[in-house]
Amino acid sequence: MSVATAELDLGPDPSLLLLDDDEPFLRRLSRAMEKRGFDVREAGSIADGLNAVKASPPAYAVLDLRLDDGNGLEVVEALREARPDARIVVLTGYGAIATAVAAVKIGATDYLSKPADANDIVSALLARPEDKPAPPENPMSADRVRWEHIQRVYELCDRNVSETARRLNMHRRTLQRILAKRSPR
Repeated sequence: MSVATAELDLGPDPSLLLLDDDEPFLRRLSRAMEKRGFDVREAGSIADGLNAVKASPPAYAVLDLRLDDGNGLEVVEALREARPDARIVVLTGYGAIATAVAAVKIGATDYLSKPADANDIVSALLARPEDKPAPPENPMSADRVRWEHIQRVYELCDRNVSETARRLNMHRRTLQRILAKRSPR
């Protein structure tokens, strides 16, 4: 039985905040989540998201990481303070382990890379903490693991190229070339 047709246990408060600056995606996801029983509120900017959290903190949130006016992690922090029991999923088109770790450390329940469909998002929102994800069908390549490690160290060094290069025992220009490239598959 699919998540769309299953009777979902959303609890007494099915409020859901969707934050994304991609309007077509936001509208599609909003309709899909309403069909699943959520009471959806949309926000297209960090400022709108923060205002929605202040007005009435939702029980659930799906937040884009990178928006035109800032970082979705600001809204994660505000929501976690306003409502500690909220279930928060961070979405991004720039999937990297470092940002996933940062999102989870400040209170996100889960982290999904775009494109994620409504069923994946609902599963992440409603997953119990003891549930373990299935092993990946297509694990990361060695090149991708290396790239992810470099990205993590780079984030931990506050995006300081010289410090990252020193810690990785790598020439600074080599590191800059790696950081300028897209992530390997």
